[in-house]
Amino acid sequence: MKVITGVGGWPAAVPAQARAAEAAGFDCITCGELSHDSMLTMTVAATATERIGLQTSVTIAFPRSPMVLAMEAWDLQHLSGGRFCLGLGSQVKGHNERRFGGTWSPPAPRMREYIRMMHAVWDTWQDGKPAQFLGKQYTYTLMTPNFNPGPIEHPRPKVGLAMVGPGMARTAGEVADVVMPHGGIMSDKYMREVLLPAIKAGLERSGRSWADLEIAESGYLILGDSDSEIEQKALGMRRALSFYGSTRTYHKVLALHGLEELGLKLHALSLRGRWDEMRDTVTVDDILALAQTCTYEGLPGFLAEHREYATRTGLGLPRSTPEQQERFQDIMGQVQALENPGVPRGLEMPHDAAS
Repeated sequence: MKVITGVGGWPAAVPAQARAAEAAGFDCITCGELSHDSMLTMTVAATATERIGLQTSVTIAFPRSPMVLAMEAWDLQHLSGGRFCLGLGSQVKGHNERRFGGTWSPPAPRMREYIRMMHAVWDTWQDGKPAQFLGKQYTYTLMTPNFNPGPIEHPRPKVGLAMVGPGMARTAGEVADVVMPHGGIMSDKYMREVLLPAIKAGLERSGRSWADLEIAESGYLILGDSDSEIEQKALGMRRALSFYGSTRTYHKVLALHGLEELGLKLHALSLRGRWDEMRDTVTVDDILALAQTCTYEGLPGFLAEHREYATRTGLGLPRSTPEQQERFQDIMGQVQALENPGVPRGLEMPHDAAS
């Protein structure tokens, strides 16, 4: 199992973060795209490292054209020696229209076209295939020699896709290489009852199998040495849940756990800008209704038993003291040694069962 960690902030700070992650033995670093550009962050990280994987998590797709992002990803794959994965996200309507000044349309079919156009562009550059992609949102029919960077000595970049709803999950099953469930508001129950079945439907539609995907584990998981530590961490998660829970896009997760009323309250408070009150509205019981809990030492066994579908995970363990650092390295080694099947229980497909 691959163990992932994050880097970010001002670009000048990223090289040291990336080198530290590589030295610590992580398999991959990711970066978000909140107040800094994800592609620039990964470019800086690529020049500072030699081995570790690089993944944006996420790059907001729709404000950029597929051609522009295909070019940036191609350059990054070349620069990094084949270590780059382009993790895409759609963001929500309000941010696309009112923050990015862009347009909005049904995101799952648009993302499917977006990724397929990038694949078509890379096929032209790598294999000389004609410029040929005609979609409802995007068209690619022109590639002259001056604008063709030519092939690289690496496979095309993997494409990851973030999701909350079943529509985007089906799209990931159809066209993505890495599945990235939204970690900000996710439960194991929602993963198993909503997202994983939708991913399977996308795989079946495109004639693929679970073996064609890498899946990041997801679902609120609170780690601690004691019940009191777990409760304190649950308290600390209230602000994040209040933020995501205030957006209607994420209410489907809350609804599955009987927390529809909480989502409506948070949304109403957000419209009035009452951010602190939003946090206080979320209780520890709300968090624990969504979350699973585990001790640090029990994490490898938990991942083997409860995240059998996943081949990627974060590792949120303290490591500020020598004793904590030693424990961290031991548990990370155990997690990296896991060989999860990558197939969700109850959602096996004939090809995966045969293999």
